[in-house]
Amino acid sequence: QVQLVESGGGLVQAGGSLRLTCAASGRINVMAWYRQAPGKQRTFVARITTSGSTNYADSVKGQFTLSRDNAKNTMYLQMNSLKPEDTAVYYCPASRPGSAFYEYWGQGTQVTVSS
Repeated sequence: QVQLVESGGGLVQAGGSLRLTCAASGRINVMAWYRQAPGKQRTFVARITTSGSTNYADSVKGQFTLSRDNAKNTMYLQMNSLKPEDTAVYYCPASRPGSAFYEYWGQGTQVTVSS
């Protein structure tokens, strides 16, 4: 069973930056970020394949940048120009090698952006 651990969340003022990290305890395939704001459904943020191909939600394009280090089974989400509407719990799911299904999920990390 692969464990995913997110870190890097916190409180930041609007316009600030944070970098989230998701570390996997074993080999994984596709990694992604989802977020869930209070009272709302969990929504897709971005995803990255082992080859480094990325996809972003329209709401974060040009604002967030996703990267990964396959040797470390770790993914990074650089979040710039943060807005209060980016406030949410950010979750990191991942799929096992050969699969696109997000079988593994982390516990989440809170990001709070103050105005």
